[in-house]
Amino acid sequence: MSSPGASAERPIGVFDSGVGGLSVLNALREELPRERFVYFADNGHAPYGERGDAYVAQRTAAVARYLRERHGIKALVVACNTATAAAIHALRDEHPDLPVVGVEPALKPAVAASRTGHVAVIATRVTLESRKFEALRASLAGQAVFHVVPCDGLAGAIERGDDAAIARLSEGYLHDAGRFGTAPGEIDTLVLGCTHYPFIAAELRRHCGESVRFIDTGAPVAQQTRRLLAQAGQLAGDGDGSVMLVSSGAPSALDAAAARWLVRPAAGAVLATA
Repeated sequence: MSSPGASAERPIGVFDSGVGGLSVLNALREELPRERFVYFADNGHAPYGERGDAYVAQRTAAVARYLRERHGIKALVVACNTATAAAIHALRDEHPDLPVVGVEPALKPAVAASRTGHVAVIATRVTLESRKFEALRASLAGQAVFHVVPCDGLAGAIERGDDAAIARLSEGYLHDAGRFGTAPGEIDTLVLGCTHYPFIAAELRRHCGESVRFIDTGAPVAQQTRRLLAQAGQLAGDGDGSVMLVSSGAPSALDAAAARWLVRPAAGAVLATA
């Protein structure tokens, strides 16, 4: 049986349908520089955003079991809004001993940040049609006007690095959201409700202006992960901050994304079946 110290040196699992969760991994590595991470991109079964809840829940369960059995993770960060919405409760039921942190569109921070009371939310269709999102939105009824836009195809375009599609889709979806600005009735806050979207922040800003505040979930997720590990006495004492990249699809795609978007480099991706 391993000692508590050895147990604390186990890695943290980070999971997304593809490369979007690398934005959350950046925040985790900044908050927890001594921790080791295993990042699993389920790009062999993506995109999740246009799949049904049952499919997403099945894949999420399979990846969680793989990360526990093969890598002995001490915590799991579901760095995917779609998987969080479809499967987080079932994951916690199946793994009651494992700290599990999910992501969700950051509506509460957006309401607090907005001065006009108009907030745009962009995310995948599955996320926006989930019961979890509807409950969150209902809990904030009357506190802001939410301009909600399902962004079909945008996460996929980011996965592919298709700059032309990213530009076209970004322009169209932000146009659908409404008028951006700081005047009364204008949208002054944009919620990036998919972990892929922080990577195209510059493109999004081209269509809504410099005055609009962007809200994503990376830093709050990293802070919550630290809190849970501290409560469990599982913070690493002297880890090296390394990252193992694992893909269920083409490792080369994950390698390219990591080279482009990770703030600090990681070892080359490997192929795995979960």
